[in-house]
Amino acid sequence: MEEKNFQDETSTKNTDFGINADENAAGTTHLNNVLEEETEVDKLTNELQEQKDKYIRLFAEFDNYRRRTAKESIELRQTAGKEIIVSLLDILDDSERAEKQLEKSGDVQQFAEGALLVFNKFKKTLESKGLKPMDSINTDFDVEKHEAITEVPVQDKSKKGKVIDEIQKGYYLNNKIIRFAKAVVGK
Repeated sequence: MEEKNFQDETSTKNTDFGINADENAAGTTHLNNVLEEETEVDKLTNELQEQKDKYIRLFAEFDNYRRRTAKESIELRQTAGKEIIVSLLDILDDSERAEKQLEKSGDVQQFAEGALLVFNKFKKTLESKGLKPMDSINTDFDVEKHEAITEVPVQDKSKKGKVIDEIQKGYYLNNKIIRFAKAVVGK
């Protein structure tokens, strides 16, 4: 009985100190558990570091993208009208030639013909770039296309609610309204 009491006392003492008193268990079991925990912590720390690196790289990439698109946008705005301006330079040259001819000859009829040619060339150039005039006269007044400047009484009942005159012509650019027609509407 004394031996049994002695073993009970030692086992309680050993458990109080956290010592492995089991004879069948290897002495390194507790050490192996600690090593496994440390490697798991290291593994999680490494994964966290990788995710931080990915985040920082992604953020830097986005910042570079934002700067690049801002720069491209500025460049696009600066050169957006270049094609139109280049096509209008021919018309400017023709206008200057017409002005020189007028100074030399003084023939008003010849100047009028030249001005008409320049005007037609100007219209054709703008039409080739997608500009199309809006046909408004004698059409129903449409709030989506027209701005009513004034309403005038009309005797013909068929002209009521229709555009009877244009103060300023409306235009489409590639089938999108870029300027509304300023119209006089019959009432």
